[in-house]
Order: sequence, then C-alpha cells, then structure tokens
Amino acid sequence: MAEAERQSAAERGILNLEWYRSLRGNARHAFWAAFLGWALDAFDFMVLSFSLSAITATFALSSGQAGLIGTVTLVVSALGGVLAGVLADRIGRVKTLMITVAVFSVFTFLSGLAQSYWQLLLFRSLQGLGFGGEWAAGAILLAEVSDPVQRGRVLGVIQSAWAIGWGLAAVAFTAVFSLADPELAWRILFWLGILPALLILYIRARVEEPRIWVETSRARLRRTREAIERGATANPLVQIFRRDLIGTTAAASLLSIGAQGGYYAIFFWLPSFLESERNLEVVGTGSYLAVVIAGSFIGYVTAGYVHDWLGRRPTFALFSVLSAVLIFLYTRMPEGANTLLLFLGFPLGFFASGIFSGFGSFLAELYPSRARGAGQGFCYNFGRAMGAFFPTIIGVLSASIGLAGAIGFGAAAYGLCLIALLLLPETRGKELVALD
Repeated sequence: MAEAERQSAAERGILNLEWYRSLRGNARHAFWAAFLGWALDAFDFMVLSFSLSAITATFALSSGQAGLIGTVTLVVSALGGVLAGVLADRIGRVKTLMITVAVFSVFTFLSGLAQSYWQLLLFRSLQGLGFGGEWAAGAILLAEVSDPVQRGRVLGVIQSAWAIGWGLAAVAFTAVFSLADPELAWRILFWLGILPALLILYIRARVEEPRIWVETSRARLRRTREAIERGATANPLVQIFRRDLIGTTAAASLLSIGAQGGYYAIFFWLPSFLESERNLEVVGTGSYLAVVIAGSFIGYVTAGYVHDWLGRRPTFALFSVLSAVLIFLYTRMPEGANTLLLFLGFPLGFFASGIFSGFGSFLAELYPSRARGAGQGFCYNFGRAMGAFFPTIIGVLSASIGLAGAIGFGAAAYGLCLIALLLLPETRGKELVALD
C-alpha cells in the first residue's frame, strides 16, 4: 500500500519537485556534489569546442588535426570511465568522484600552457581520464541513493548540469574572446578550468558513501561462500563480460555509441559550423548557441520525467528518432534562413541532449551492485570512445562534402540506438539492492 501511494504521488504530475523532497540527508549532498561535478566537467570540455577555431589558427592545424583533439579527449575518457567504474566498485563512489574532479581540473589548466599541438594532445588526453570518470562515479552515487520511482527524474536533473556548464562556457567564451586576442583567449578559458578543484573540499566534508555500496563492500571483505558464489569478490570489470552480463554490456554499449556519436557529430562542430557556414561573429554565434543550450537544459530535465512516465525504452526510442530528424534539418537549412535556424536550435538541443538523461538510471538498473560501477563506467564510456571518432570523421569528410553535409552524417548514428533497445529490458522502477 505504501509503495502504491508513493508511486501515485510521484506520478500525479509529470513535472513536480517530489524527486528532490525524496532525497534525504546525505542524498542531497550527493545530489549537489554530482550536479556541480558534471556542470564543471561540461565547462572544462566545452571550452575546447568554443576555442577550436582559435587553436587551429594558433598551431596552423588542418580540419582533421583539429578534430583529432576532440577525438583523443573522448577516446581516453572511455578509459577514464572504465577505470573510475572499477575504482567506484572497489574504493567507493565518493573517493572516486574526488579523484576524477582533481584530474580533469588540473589537466584542463595545463592545456592552456601547451606550446605545441602535441603538448595539447597530451594534456587533453589526460584531461579525458577525469572527464570520463566523473560521470561514472557521480551517476552511480546518485542512482544508489535515489527513490526508485523518482530515479529517472533525479538522474535527468543531474544530466541537466551539462547544459549549465555548457552555458557557463559560452558566457566565458563570449566575454574572454571579446576582451582578448584569440591566441591568448583560448588559453585563458583553459586556465579557468582549475576552478572545479574547489568542489573536492565540499565532497570531502559533506558526502558519504551510499549504504548499498557499504553493504556490498562488507560482503566482499568477508569473502563468505555466499558472496563468492554470487561473484561479489571477482573483479567487477571481468564480471560484466561473463555469460550472465555480456549481452547487457554489448547492447548497452551500442545504445551509448549511437547517442554519443550523434551528439558529438553536431555539437563538437557547432561553433565552427555557425562561424564558417553561417558567417556569424562571436556575439552572433553566442546567441544561436544560447538557444541550443536552453533547449538542452529543458530537454535534460524533462526527459528524466518522461523516463519515469513512459519507461526507459520508449523514451530512448522517441528521443533517438527526433534527434536524427533535427540534425538533418538543422544542417540543411538554406542560406538566408538563419532566423529559422535560430528557432530550430531549441528542439535540436532538447532531443539530442535530453536522450542522455536516461543513461544514469537505465545503466544502474541493468547491473547488480557488485559490478554496477564497472558496467556503467564501461558502457557509457565505450560509447563515448566510439562516438569520439565522429568529430575526426566529420573533419575529414568536410574537406570534400562541406561541414554541413559532414555533420548531417551523424544523424545515422541514432539507428544504433534503436537496434540496441530491441535487445535490452525495461527497468523502470527497479529496486537497487546490495547483492542482487
């Protein structure tokens, strides 16, 4: 009866704040730690996208070389996500979150000191370790302290922090590039990336490990026969490739590849597209990006509610189809239709960004606690690594078919999402327990 009443209260309105009221004590500190961490992670990554044209000019790069910077960051972030997932299962969600925040902050700052293209590649790749790991640690942390009925909403709001960080990066880009020469301005943006390190102080003081992880860890340490039989003492990364979980791992990774390939195809190159294909100046580019970012923020938040309302699989399918359609339309607008392009940016951001709101809850629900960190970290970040090749592919293709045509190629990635959804179960409302 209590469960039915709780479900009814949560679903009375698609948009309500019951999800936040359901977070008690440490759960609220965990929410803000993950939210701020993801926002600052987004800031540190997106300043690269905003600075790409200036970096290209500074080091006299080709389009392929410029795209490789983003690809290297994202590929290495896959390794960071896997490592962070394993660490989260072994040493704890909170400790891993602090480590990842430190890594992406320090190496974003060092990127601003790079004196050559190869130095920049090195620093961006190392930044990727923390960039990939932060999401894995923060999403697992929140999934395990959230009410199952509200989990989609909670993780959707966490995902919306990406739009906040993206918006902060856009504001910083507009301000810094308006006041400084481009050759210095991109370095200043990277130097600002050290600020997220301050978040570590808050995490250390306020955030505790989830009860589920503590119980799982104790069972692992006892090494009882029951725990061994359940696989609680085996390496978590090994477990996700065992017979009982490998099908889930393959399908969830494919879902992530499709969503992230399509996303990076459009958003990594979006500032350059607006500048080179639409002939917009810095301030003009900022206004177009502001519309996309606003759509992204609302999409992240709204998608979390839709996941709890329709379910994980229908919501992923809906957002995949509409993301593909909008990327195609956005890159095919005729010259002189910039006003229409401006308005089209809102739904583009809404669907192409909102699709990610389901990953935190869906991946956590697909895996048992003994391998949840490794499963979530691997699938999401393996998808990021594969999707990372899209910026480079688009950079190369743009030389022959133009940047707009090359970006449109990314719409095809969402077909992979639809295939993956045929192979995955519905998990809406699933309870997470210590040793399932």
